[in-house]
Amino acid sequence: MSNRIEGTAAPVSNRAVGAVGTGQVSRAGESRDKPVEAASPADSLRLTGEATGLQALQRDLATKPAFDEARVQALRESIASGSYKVDAEAIASRMLDLDARLAG
Repeated sequence: MSNRIEGTAAPVSNRAVGAVGTGQVSRAGESRDKPVEAASPADSLRLTGEATGLQALQRDLATKPAFDEARVQALRESIASGSYKVDAEAIASRMLDLDARLAG
């Protein structure tokens, strides 16, 4: 199936787009012909204690590696030598605890 398209597209109007330098008023009511001014020095921002704590935690985590490489190497060596033992009861207990917490 095919559709025939005839004619040309309607020209885009500068009024619809808002040409730069025309002095046109924007939707917020501000004139577009002057530069945007910086906020006054009276404006301020104060973070709560929780936000400050989260920023400190973020900085701390950003400087630390994602995992303990020495611990990983020690586990690799103990697995390779056959000395690593799996405590099935501890794993099962923790899985049951997690399930209970998720169930609410």
